[in-house]
Amino acid sequence: METKVERLEQDITALAEFTATPGAGVTRFSFTPEDRAAREYIKAEMARAGLTVREDAAGTVIGRREGAAPGPMVMVGSHFDSVKHGGRFDGTAGVVAALEIARVLKEHNVKTRYPIEFIAMIEEEGGRFGGGLFASRAMAGKVGREELARNKDAQGVSTAEAMAAFGFPPADIAAARRRPEELKAFFELHIEQGPVLEAAGIDVGVVETIVGIAEYEIEITGRPDHAGTTPMDMRADALLAAGRVVQAVEGLARRAGGGAVGTVGRLEVTPGAANIVPGRVSFTVDFRAKDSRVLADLVAGLKAALEEACRGDVKFTLTEKLSIPPVVLSTAIRELLLKEAARRGTSTRVMQSGAGHDAMVMAGLTDVGLVFVPSRGGRSHCPEEWTDYAALKKGVDVLLGTILQIAEG
Repeated sequence: METKVERLEQDITALAEFTATPGAGVTRFSFTPEDRAAREYIKAEMARAGLTVREDAAGTVIGRREGAAPGPMVMVGSHFDSVKHGGRFDGTAGVVAALEIARVLKEHNVKTRYPIEFIAMIEEEGGRFGGGLFASRAMAGKVGREELARNKDAQGVSTAEAMAAFGFPPADIAAARRRPEELKAFFELHIEQGPVLEAAGIDVGVVETIVGIAEYEIEITGRPDHAGTTPMDMRADALLAAGRVVQAVEGLARRAGGGAVGTVGRLEVTPGAANIVPGRVSFTVDFRAKDSRVLADLVAGLKAALEEACRGDVKFTLTEKLSIPPVVLSTAIRELLLKEAARRGTSTRVMQSGAGHDAMVMAGLTDVGLVFVPSRGGRSHCPEEWTDYAALKKGVDVLLGTILQIAEG
């Protein structure tokens, strides 16, 4: 039993059209017109594949295929939101993989022992509201009303307001929660977003561990003054303090070693004029590490750097946007994936993921398998992101065979 590469390409191409930046990559934020168009496409394809379709309280699209008898389900899918000016494969490849597996099961009239749910999640990237992994965290019961009210987009619209306007009452968010006993396993296919598989000529990566993530939003407040008349020793320059913290982030990550990384990905200066001393700076810090202790040390170092840089009339606030510990995925599922790949003549490599994925949240609920397919040139989060469709098919076929084994019990 195999998937069809032509349909994978058709789905990827169709979903890439739902973007706020035509001709400049895929920009598909959650609870937007682009989200609406993409989810309607996904829902229609799920229905054609014979699935019973619904949306949960967080906005995840779910297509269910019943088993021969009631029991815990096998779940497969990924996210269909994107970063700004991103690529067409990130997340979407995993959603399309789920759609195609559902089609193949219908075409071959397969009846599994356990139910299978095919899902398409949102706000994994945190591109609109920050944080990320929203839909999977909602499934894990880790999204509350306070977060929905607190997290806002660039226009000041809260997650709660955006949800309500889109048709998802924020008061119902707890209804998205799934219980561990409902799940038998979760599978996700994703592009690697790095150069390892392509460089080694390997078909499929089977992920063993996913790094932990600590993401913060920082606001440093000083005093806006005239750039020409305010002496250097009498300034409360917010940008000067922020610059010291940015340098500290770089140093902390380098000294930590072991593959730890630190990134300041967004920085905004106010008032933002050439002749005014910066009065306020807001920026993000993203730390990632495969060891929980290293991650904790990086966060402690960030707090110490802020205390050192912000003195006198310069103050700071530090807001946690996301905190996810490193995750080791199921050994049993990993072995099944490797055996299925070997049976199909597909080459594999056991890997670590340096990117966060919904799979890491779902690992708190059930056994998880995460499969990578090669990224051309290692490029991702950009319009040039690309995975050959034949390479994508190999990963989807491995997923198909493994899911069938689990769903049969």
